[in-house]
Amino acid sequence: MPKLFAMTAPVLPGKEAEHFEFMNELKTRWSEDYRKKREDLGVRERTFLQQTPHGSFVIVTLEGEHPEEAMGRIGQGDDEFTKWFVEQVKNSHGIDMSQPMPGPIAKMIIDSQEMKEAAAM
Repeated sequence: MPKLFAMTAPVLPGKEAEHFEFMNELKTRWSEDYRKKREDLGVRERTFLQQTPHGSFVIVTLEGEHPEEAMGRIGQGDDEFTKWFVEQVKNSHGIDMSQPMPGPIAKMIIDSQEMKEAAAM
């Protein structure tokens, strides 16, 4: 059964236009590389933009057999796409994907499907 991993990252102040261009290039120029890289990692990625009074944030979800492991490997590699992707994430979010993520990973605290399954028992 696939597992879900989620994380949030701020869009750095003043970097909204660059982030929009990053997402545009990911969906156009780099779309095949992006899709292939996620396929090789065994995950489906979904990214959301959340605008708040405290600034803009992205919410990234990875779904697959080992999404936490895949997150640690996203920035690994010396191919042109990975180098470009790592640079864009660092510029837009201040996160160096070539290094291990600092701190603990997000912990799921509620899942409506699990609650439904538990109630059925």
